[in-house]
Amino acid sequence: MIKNRIVSFFSVLYIKLFKINDTPQKIALGLALGVALGIIPGTGPLAALFLSIFLRANRASALLGSLITNTWFSLVTFLLALRLGSAIFNISLEALRYEWRELFNDFHLGYLLKSSFLKVLLPVSVGYLIIGIILGLLVYIAALVIIKNAKIRILAAGRKNEN
Repeated sequence: MIKNRIVSFFSVLYIKLFKINDTPQKIALGLALGVALGIIPGTGPLAALFLSIFLRANRASALLGSLITNTWFSLVTFLLALRLGSAIFNISLEALRYEWRELFNDFHLGYLLKSSFLKVLLPVSVGYLIIGIILGLLVYIAALVIIKNAKIRILAAGRKNEN
């Protein structure tokens, strides 16, 4: 039952991407921007829409990409961002987890001014940024290949029907 819903969701997603009347590059770029920005907390659909307008990418696929990743991957990407940020900044993962819990358990505006806030937020933000960039690049390449192949098949099928 859940498997059927997941398959149905991705089938509808696949069909919607090909009904977009734009170049494969613009569709793939929009989707990649949406996925990358959807992973980073606090950005999501509005940032994807703004950046897609600025970069002349497809806005519909940018919104779609951000909505897919915005909520679905939050816990996984948070844990990966913690791990990656702690490795990059050479901070113990346990110490970073502890500081992160403390940030939310005893949060007040004065805490934002403390240097320990940057010690917690910076590693996690860099982790999110790297994950977003990597996943965005992977989505761009995969979407571009899939969309180009699908459009070629659609054109070939249209030519066969004409004959």
